[in-house]
Amino acid sequence: MNWRRTLIFFTFWSVLAAAIQYKFQTATGWILLSIGSGVWMTWRSRQSARVARWSLNPQTDPPTDIGPWEDVVASLYRYTRSQSDALNDMEENNTAIMSAAQALPLGAVTLNKDFQIRWFNAAAEKQLHLQIDQDIGRNLLNLLRSPEFVSYARQTDWSEPVILKTSQSGQTQSIMMQLVPYSRDLLLLLMRDLTQIEKLETTRRDFVANVSHEMRTPLTVLAGFLETLLDAPPGAISDTQRQTYLTMMHEQAQRMQALVTDLLTLSDLETSPSAERVAINMAALIGAARQQIEALSGGRHVFAWHIDSELNLLGHEAEISSAFSNLLTNAVRYTPDGGRITVTWQREPNGRARYSVTDTGIGIASEHVPRLSERFYRVDRGRSRELGGTGLGLAITKHVAMRHDAQLDVKSKLGQGSTFSLLFDAPRVACIA
Repeated sequence: MNWRRTLIFFTFWSVLAAAIQYKFQTATGWILLSIGSGVWMTWRSRQSARVARWSLNPQTDPPTDIGPWEDVVASLYRYTRSQSDALNDMEENNTAIMSAAQALPLGAVTLNKDFQIRWFNAAAEKQLHLQIDQDIGRNLLNLLRSPEFVSYARQTDWSEPVILKTSQSGQTQSIMMQLVPYSRDLLLLLMRDLTQIEKLETTRRDFVANVSHEMRTPLTVLAGFLETLLDAPPGAISDTQRQTYLTMMHEQAQRMQALVTDLLTLSDLETSPSAERVAINMAALIGAARQQIEALSGGRHVFAWHIDSELNLLGHEAEISSAFSNLLTNAVRYTPDGGRITVTWQREPNGRARYSVTDTGIGIASEHVPRLSERFYRVDRGRSRELGGTGLGLAITKHVAMRHDAQLDVKSKLGQGSTFSLLFDAPRVACIA
């Protein structure tokens, strides 16, 4: 150990000095002892200075050859390194926790007992429209002035959340909030945006109501005719009347069958995975659709077909055929006799492909255009039912477009006709010989 070496050195030097003093009977021994002591003290001072410099940054490697300081410095260095590693681990854990808190889809705001904001994550910043450079330290009750929230915040029991309606830039949000006490006199405000969930619930309710309404009419007609046929005494209904009743019943049954078929198609499109990428011979597909639609028109309309026979598509043939036919059928239904229908299938300059159906029909008012692809949405309910529509054709077409990386584009002017287009992204387009 260093103290032993020190003791040996001083013992040796003292014995040497005493021997010289005894031998020569002069002051030489004392002089040598003084010089040795001075050199030793100087060397120790230098070692102490090196230790002092190292102590300013004890995380660096300790100096060597520092005499009695080596054991102390080694112990201090090991302790410093262990503490530094522990601090680094704590910092990494804290960074990971804060990153996780920032990534949460739930809004989170930490508050002190006076409701002053200490921190908030990105979701809370978006939901409450907070600004980190302005709102840290502000009282939350000065930012959320809703009487419902103020009353909730003043409670002592926050076991149940509160739902608030907020409005920003004309858009209404529904946010569920709950205060959670933690640590000492600190609060955590958790928030969840329910806007989309409420929209989905409203859509679900509307869908059930619309299906019920659509089914009610044909069922009422069927039930009425059946009751008439069952309750009528023998001979009360002529064969002609009976045939008329049966024909109308058959029409209503077909209407319900078409509705159920479209509902099942829409359900399959929503629940099945993305559309396959099989090469489709578009010239043949459009040719088959042309035969069907011209037969449906029965010569009442003038058709113009501009088809690129070398332009093909990667997708699901049955789905594409359904979407194309829906647009053609709508054009025939809503274009008066003698009107013109133009069908185009061509490549765009940007590599995309466009399928469009332009008619000279009755057109659509601008306020209805954004809602045309909603389920059961009809501009004129009476006319649509009269023409045999189910109200699901454009909803199906939009879902097919989404599954094929395409967009449904609608341009229309009331009384001047409409253009319905499907624009397919370049990766879906293929030129096959």
